[in-house]
Amino acid sequence: MTLQSPYQDVAPDQWVTVTDKLISLHPLKPKEIVDVVLEAWSSIFTSAIGAHGFKIGKDIFPKPQIMGALLHELIPLEIAARYPKKWRGEKAAEDKDVVCVMDENFSIELKTSSHRNQIFGNRSYAQDAHKNKKSKSGYYLAVNFEKFTPESCAPQISLIRFGWLDHADWIGQRAATGQQSRLTTDIYAGKFRTLYAKS
Repeated sequence: MTLQSPYQDVAPDQWVTVTDKLISLHPLKPKEIVDVVLEAWSSIFTSAIGAHGFKIGKDIFPKPQIMGALLHELIPLEIAARYPKKWRGEKAAEDKDVVCVMDENFSIELKTSSHRNQIFGNRSYAQDAHKNKKSKSGYYLAVNFEKFTPESCAPQISLIRFGWLDHADWIGQRAATGQQSRLTTDIYAGKFRTLYAKS
C-alpha cells in the first residue's frame, strides 16, 4: 500500500511540527518505545545459550551485524508480548518489521546500526516503490548501539529515534554495485525525534 506523504507541500523547516504530530498519534508512546528497546538489549546479555550456558558479553562477542539482527528479532517480540492482540512481528514479505494488527498505518520499520548516529537501508530502499514487496514509507524506529571492543565487553544502546520516513527520503549509492542507501542530515533533523541518547 502506498501512503501519501504527511510532509507533502510542507517546507523542511516545518517538518518537526509534522513529526511531533505523527508521534503523538502513534499508539506506542515514546517512553514505552525506549523501555522496549532497552529491555530487548538487556535480554541479549542476560540470556544463556547452549548446554554450557554461554553468555553474550562474557563468552561470546558477536559482530555488530549479529547484535543488530538480535535486536531486530527481539524488539517486535517484546512489543507483541506486551500487546499480543494488537501487535505482532513480520510474517509475510509485505509486512513491516512490527505490525499493528488493528491499523497497519501504525506499523513500524526497524533500523539498527553500530554507527554513531546514522542508519542505513539496503539498495531496495532507494528503488521505486512498485519494485518493493512492502512500502518503505511510514513509521521508523532507529536504534544505534555500541560495538564490542577490547576495552568494553558491555556495549550499550547509544541512541533511539522515532519518526516517519518516506520512500523518497532514501538515497541509493551511485555505483551500480552499491548495496546501501542513506539519509541526509535534514531528514534526521526534521523527520526523527530523539527519544533516548546515552549520556
